[in-house]
Amino acid sequence: MNKIQEFKVLHQSNELLLLGVAWDLFSALSLEKAGFKAIGTTSWGIAKSLGYPDGERIEFDTILNRVKTILDHVNIPVSADIESGYGKDENTIVENVLKLADIGVAGINIEDSRKNQAGLKPLNEQCRLLSKIRGALEKSGYKDFYINARTDTYLLSMDPYNEMTVRAQAYVESGASGIFVPGLKDDVEIKAAVEQIAAPLNLMSVPGLTSCKKLQELGVKRLSLGGALYRKLQSLLDTCAAQIYESQDTSLLFD
Repeated sequence: MNKIQEFKVLHQSNELLLLGVAWDLFSALSLEKAGFKAIGTTSWGIAKSLGYPDGERIEFDTILNRVKTILDHVNIPVSADIESGYGKDENTIVENVLKLADIGVAGINIEDSRKNQAGLKPLNEQCRLLSKIRGALEKSGYKDFYINARTDTYLLSMDPYNEMTVRAQAYVESGASGIFVPGLKDDVEIKAAVEQIAAPLNLMSVPGLTSCKKLQELGVKRLSLGGALYRKLQSLLDTCAAQIYESQDTSLLFD
């Protein structure tokens, strides 16, 4: 079984997939060592680690090289966050996805929010892109490559639940393997979404949405750490550095 197949099977299990989220080799190796069964990258974390804001401000090749470094050193499936695709046209985005598949990535996250203006992409436009990506992957021999279609209705829409369900079903019909809905956290809406969407539901961990056991009972198939691990590590490092400087004593490094 290759990594693409492994990753697909993890979403078919009765057990929720807790997806570790990495931004560099250091974080990826720590997640693998801890026992995580798969890793996703965070575009926000990668950009932040290089001194850039999120929002496709760095070159796609930078993402590709960072992901390849991770792939070269871990033995678990890796999914890449590519925001809206790092391309101004559909053909470039499709080429970017194929480049990731060629280096061994098992899946992607691709979102429907715009990068050059506020709001969501038109539904038909995003569906056309997903169909092109799926077609190109299958033509290149990557049949089960996992396309996790992210919809940002809870971040950008006035009617988030209804628009999310419409978009989610359309994305599945266009070739998406799963649906990722950051911001969805109400138990009733989560359960309803699981029943309405004909694909695995992926959520992002936020305050109040942290229990894998509870989410598994609601039918969620995957929980992502998002950028929370990066923020936590940054906070711990800030605290440690401040304590060392204020105390003028390095002993805490050896506790």
